[in-house]
Amino acid sequence: MASGGTSSASLTRRLLGRVAAGLLSVLFVAFVTFMADELAPGDAAMAILGEKARPEQITAMRKQMGLDRPVAVRFVEYVGNAARGDFGNSYFGTREPVSELIGRSLPITAMLAVLAIGVAALIGILLGSLAAIFEDRWPDRIILALSTLGVTVPNFVLIPIFMLIFVLRMDLFPLTWETPLRGPLFFYLVLPVAVLAARPMAVLTRLTRASFVDVLRQEYMRFARAKGVPFGQRMFKHGLRNAMPPVVTAMGNSFGILLTGSFITETAFAMPGLGKAAIDAIKKRDTPVVMATALTAAVLYILVNLIVDLMQPALDPRVRESQV
Repeated sequence: MASGGTSSASLTRRLLGRVAAGLLSVLFVAFVTFMADELAPGDAAMAILGEKARPEQITAMRKQMGLDRPVAVRFVEYVGNAARGDFGNSYFGTREPVSELIGRSLPITAMLAVLAIGVAALIGILLGSLAAIFEDRWPDRIILALSTLGVTVPNFVLIPIFMLIFVLRMDLFPLTWETPLRGPLFFYLVLPVAVLAARPMAVLTRLTRASFVDVLRQEYMRFARAKGVPFGQRMFKHGLRNAMPPVVTAMGNSFGILLTGSFITETAFAMPGLGKAAIDAIKKRDTPVVMATALTAAVLYILVNLIVDLMQPALDPRVRESQV
């Protein structure tokens, strides 16, 4: 009973510590984006009225928007409103609430990220396992070469290559997102998901191989082989399972890469997601949208890594024992 209580208390403290660190990180992101806007030339009033507006018009707009108040007061007010999901209104167009824009854009980005990390994990773990099993033989060398290529080629290089081959030459997929969609959603997602999944897939392949090779060299794996444990059970029940903890951690980190990578990918394929909304807002200096997208991306990244961190004790008993 005492041991169970100690373990529970330790995990609770760990959870609270991670949540507190996550909240501080989100607050830091909010501060950085807020101060970046403050230090940039001009302000929201000038962005709305335009550079040709008279000084008295800009002064009146600044007072109307509350920009004449101290920076600290406005920052505290912004954080309080953001905590309630109120990010203000967009400065342009219909001036819709930013929370509505986020609610409309976030599902597209989340769908892309989930599909991409799923494809990257499935293929990366499979290829990494094969490379480890056939270490230093031709399957291992081919997989390592392909994964090296995947790590070094950035998204903005893959996008025009994929467009040239699969859209312009083979005419298999649509070039950009269309409203309304003129075909199944699947055809609009294949290329963006492939672009986003390429680098995480290569990283997970190399990490799975390295971790799996280390596990295969352990004494208990040689003992299992000597006892006659079947190959499949030995490789996947005892080998791959023990190789997975660092791979799962890398999957959480890769999610952040997918969020930032989606900015380029969504813009290139004209997908109405969070990334494209952020790029469009940056071009127009639509500050509420820029700050809201940055905060949303930070919260998602921190939340996913918190979940992955809490999964580690379940995946690796050694981590659970060290926490107790």
